[in-house]
Amino acid sequence: MNLKLGISAAAVAAACAMPAATVHAADAISDGVVKIGVLGDMSGVYSTGFSGKGAVDAVKMAVEDFGGTVLGKKIEVISGDHQNKADVASATARQWIDEQHVDMIEDLTNSAVALAVQKLASSKHVITFATGAATSALTGSDCTKYGIHYGYDTHALPVGTATAVVKNGGKSWYFITADYAFGHALQDNTASVVKSLGGKVVGSSDVPLATADFSSYLLQAQSSGAQVIGLANAGQDTVNAIKQAHEFGIVSGGQQLAGMLVLISDVKSLGTDVAAGLQFTSGWYWKGDKASEEWKAKYEKFSGGEAPTFVHAADYSLTMAYLNAIKAAGTDDPDKVRAELGKMKIDDFFAKGGQIRKDGLLVHDMYLLKVKSGGSDPWDVADVVRTIPGDEAYASLKDGGCKMAQ
Repeated sequence: MNLKLGISAAAVAAACAMPAATVHAADAISDGVVKIGVLGDMSGVYSTGFSGKGAVDAVKMAVEDFGGTVLGKKIEVISGDHQNKADVASATARQWIDEQHVDMIEDLTNSAVALAVQKLASSKHVITFATGAATSALTGSDCTKYGIHYGYDTHALPVGTATAVVKNGGKSWYFITADYAFGHALQDNTASVVKSLGGKVVGSSDVPLATADFSSYLLQAQSSGAQVIGLANAGQDTVNAIKQAHEFGIVSGGQQLAGMLVLISDVKSLGTDVAAGLQFTSGWYWKGDKASEEWKAKYEKFSGGEAPTFVHAADYSLTMAYLNAIKAAGTDDPDKVRAELGKMKIDDFFAKGGQIRKDGLLVHDMYLLKVKSGGSDPWDVADVVRTIPGDEAYASLKDGGCKMAQ
């Protein structure tokens, strides 16, 4: 009995004598692994340029480039398909957090999905990064302590595109709008820009997500007499609308199309002849600086030829930023990691001098692009018409609508 007590006392003494650094190292990473969840549209209208395999590959490439470990612990990537349904996304996120102990969730293409998952994850102190989602409500009325919006939003998109179109004479607009949070936010933000520049909105059509036939909506837009038909949608919906507008001779008949959220993968799918002259705003374009061109070449090789869209570039950039924040914090504790993310400059190929504000918004430069005849590279489909400074593209912290950040 005395021997046992003696051994126990010695063990306690030895444990107490352990260097603090050893104890802290053991506790630095919760569950002994950093687990990142990519929750996106893996099979629907946003599964190509926004989400899907391309997004997962971007995250996995970032983890590989980081070295596969952080603070001596393995980094794991899991993925799931939310099917563009907020309830499916919330159920998946809850299971990931409660049972698989996911530390961070990203992608969240589809604004309704992103709003639901951001709210749920923040209640459980889990950081989320929305890349594919666009609604400015993520960092406005629905902002949370742990929610970050990374890449673009519905305020930044029309600052470039609508401004250029209106200044070129496109004063009257008709909107064809995806009938959910994203589409309505994009229409509202674009209409605000149009009106501020002296233009007007003459009508709109709300269109269900994943609509194949846009003919009735296009005919309504055509008969409205609007100079500009604004497409407040994205992904395959945008591609279908532009293709059918071309078939109906809408542009040749004198009206102009304005794609409010277009990716270079959409342009490639359409063909530069169909999309000729189309202007759109992007969070990044691969051609123009060495770092971006090198990343694009490496990503294409890693992903087997996936489109180097700005959304996938954002997925890579934010993954590196998150892992660097864990390294700087010395832990994956969400409060300490979020604090580090707020301190750092995101200065890489994607975001030059970017900053994540208190409301969770990454402020960085945006780019107005114009479709051109394709170059020697199949992804060389546009020219950069204008670089839009971040403080011009995004709403100010004061005007953003996030009460938490005031």
